[in-house]
Amino acid sequence: MKIKEILFALTRIALGWTFLWAFLDKTFGFGLATVKENAWINGGSPTTGFLANAVQGPFADFFSSLSGVPWVDWLFMLGMLLVGVGLILGIAMRLSGFFGGVIMLLLYAAGSIPLTNNPFVDDHIINALILFAFSLSDTGETLGFGKQWKRTRLVRKAPFLR
Repeated sequence: MKIKEILFALTRIALGWTFLWAFLDKTFGFGLATVKENAWINGGSPTTGFLANAVQGPFADFFSSLSGVPWVDWLFMLGMLLVGVGLILGIAMRLSGFFGGVIMLLLYAAGSIPLTNNPFVDDHIINALILFAFSLSDTGETLGFGKQWKRTRLVRKAPFLR
């Protein structure tokens, strides 16, 4: 393994952990971003805190209207879980990278416009670009199960799952 491949793999795993941690904290309320009383398992809505209080900019009304909507909660949480697991394990990189990038762009549109420190780019855009690049790469094969995953019968029959 080359150092470049290891650095890309560690970046993939770190980004995966940010998605998985968001899922875990919002589900169980570990007290960092989500207190136990607001945890999903305790009846809280994983999207309410952000969509009801932190959205701003030209799309604020649209995103605020999605706050606490059950199908939005489920879609968001499923996305966070699957993207996180996919990135950490290095499997389904095309889907994990693509949908992770889409989530980042949606978070950017919901809470970052207008930007305060830069007129165009923030960490959501940078993470989205990295995730989109991962969806087109073989980074899941280094420190991950990408090689084994792409040899499965399922992935051979449906290569978009690679």
